[in-house]
Amino acid sequence: MLNRRHLFGLAAGALAAPSLAHAQAAWPNRTIRLIAQFPPGGLVDTVARLMAPHMSQALGATVLVENRAGAGGVIGTDFAAKQAPDGYSLLVSHASVHVFATATRPTLPFDPINDFTHMVHLVEAPNVILVRGNSPFQTMEQYITAAKTRPVRYGSSGIGSAPHLLGAMLSTEAGAPNLEHVPYAGSAPAMQDLLANNIESMVDPITTNVRQMQDGSLRALAVSTPQRLPAFPNVPTFAELGYPKLTSAQWLGLSGPKNLPAPIAERLTALMPTIIARPDIMARLTDLQTLPRNPAFPAGPDFVALMRQEIGEWTAVARQFNIVVG
Repeated sequence: MLNRRHLFGLAAGALAAPSLAHAQAAWPNRTIRLIAQFPPGGLVDTVARLMAPHMSQALGATVLVENRAGAGGVIGTDFAAKQAPDGYSLLVSHASVHVFATATRPTLPFDPINDFTHMVHLVEAPNVILVRGNSPFQTMEQYITAAKTRPVRYGSSGIGSAPHLLGAMLSTEAGAPNLEHVPYAGSAPAMQDLLANNIESMVDPITTNVRQMQDGSLRALAVSTPQRLPAFPNVPTFAELGYPKLTSAQWLGLSGPKNLPAPIAERLTALMPTIIARPDIMARLTDLQTLPRNPAFPAGPDFVALMRQEIGEWTAVARQFNIVVG
């Protein structure tokens, strides 16, 4: 026989279930914030602002980009993890946090896998080694030869960042012990020092440097893609220069807080590839050399599996070079 408490629980569940179903069916009926965990003007912000108006149109609700920068993207990512799983707070997840910060920080205020609903991998940006257009280093060979005998500094967006780890790997792989890391609080100040001739080089995602590479104010010595980029056919890959371990990219994806309702997650997972594939979006992303991976758009468990694999690989690199943040 059912007791009164059990009957009350059944009644409450019966009332709550339609209410929850109605809320999900009505989604979205108010503004959605798309959280970018880095400042305006960078890779995450640029891609988020490309997608937001098309998300708004497709969903029938305003999607606003909200920048919550700090601590190498950890602050904004942590904020997103702690929001209600109602579909109104989404995150442009980034390898910089979910992979590289995880690999280099002893602790994080969130679990990079289990505190999120990871929906779909969107695009990825290769890294490049950059020097000034008037630099004496015309080739990677010249750059490495110099770093074998005297200090050659490379700037990055911070300790434990992907560019930092790539530079550390290059130093070992090339036998160039004088390749010295200079960390900055973001790519912009590192670029200022590079252009001011305060450092010799910089490792950075290609996205925000394309224009200066095209106008000659910057020269790329190598790119981290498996094959040369059609837009820059004269820039060799690390792999063809003899450094295949440096083939990598920094990806962006779409994630939400854990326990995001399946209907919402499924709708967004299906929607985002169609937005990225729009001719106008693809044209802009091609200009930025920031494109879907091949095969494109790993989703759900495949996206999480990719993330786990990269966390393992880069944690091993961080330990090898004793790179610890905090």
